[in-house]
Amino acid sequence: MEELIRGWDGERVVMRYDHEADAWMIIAIHSTRLGPAVGGTRMKVYDAPRDGLRDVQRLAAGMTYKWAGVDFPLGGGKGVIALSRPVEGVARERLLERYGELVESLRGGFYTGADLGVGPESMEVIGRKTSRARGLTAGDPGPWTALGVFVSMEAVAQELFGRPELKGRTVLVQGVGDAGLPLCKLLRGVAADLRIADIDAARARAVAEELGAVLVDPGEVYDEPCDIFAPCAVGAVLNVETIPRLHCRAVVGSANNQLEVSEDAERLQERGILYAPDFICNAGGAIFLTAVEMLEMSEDAAAERVRAIRGTLEELLHEAKQRRESPARAADRRVQRVLERGSA
Repeated sequence: MEELIRGWDGERVVMRYDHEADAWMIIAIHSTRLGPAVGGTRMKVYDAPRDGLRDVQRLAAGMTYKWAGVDFPLGGGKGVIALSRPVEGVARERLLERYGELVESLRGGFYTGADLGVGPESMEVIGRKTSRARGLTAGDPGPWTALGVFVSMEAVAQELFGRPELKGRTVLVQGVGDAGLPLCKLLRGVAADLRIADIDAARARAVAEELGAVLVDPGEVYDEPCDIFAPCAVGAVLNVETIPRLHCRAVVGSANNQLEVSEDAERLQERGILYAPDFICNAGGAIFLTAVEMLEMSEDAAAERVRAIRGTLEELLHEAKQRRESPARAADRRVQRVLERGSA
């Protein structure tokens, strides 16, 4: 763990061992150059605390890129509660309260919201002990994340097909959870040819029946022909093994850290697959919640900031095309420009 901290390019890592739950609470603050660090907290069982530390560092850096990528005045941070075993009931509630105390001890250096394993009810518990909990009044971020991905798909359709309309375009959504499901509904609303895959077979069948979508086996998702592939579940799904299997024109999804390694962006580029950088496309939920709860924007103004993701992505795609490079490289350069400027 010491080696991971020494080798990290972030600002600081705060760790506290919780004896009662045999868990590690870890908060990683990657950058506060644009503003206070903001990012969700996830809670899950890890094989070792080191794995939780590695995860939170990676996710915190991703939040720096997300905020800078969409030109928002916030910094990158993330929280992880690394469990050694599942914690339920009253024990879980007490653990979340103690985590809230840790967040509060940072005195506004870190604001947090829901993530994997920490839903709205858990955030309410954390909020008992800290005023830095977010997502308590602005509602579920999932639909807003979905909207950001949807308008990103429109930008990609304009680039690839000369028209932003998604009607009749085949879109394969991998994962129909908090962001994937509302994205599916938006796509059906414009008569896209919708295909879905999810490791929860019962949920996938129910969504397919509700929306009239085509079911795809999760194990065959990378081999399924489509116009746009939308990873909306776990990260690292685009890698040296899966990229050669893809039969799509573009990748536009809500999952974080879709590339297993940065070189995967070039692999997609070499195959002629347009990759829309995930930290641009999936920023909608984070934008909406923080705009309403931290920056005190109206919901209408916050929604417009979400829709502005389309314009941001269009600029990146144009720049990448002019330079004959991957959109990921153009997005990285944009992030560095914003960070060097020092404010969004």
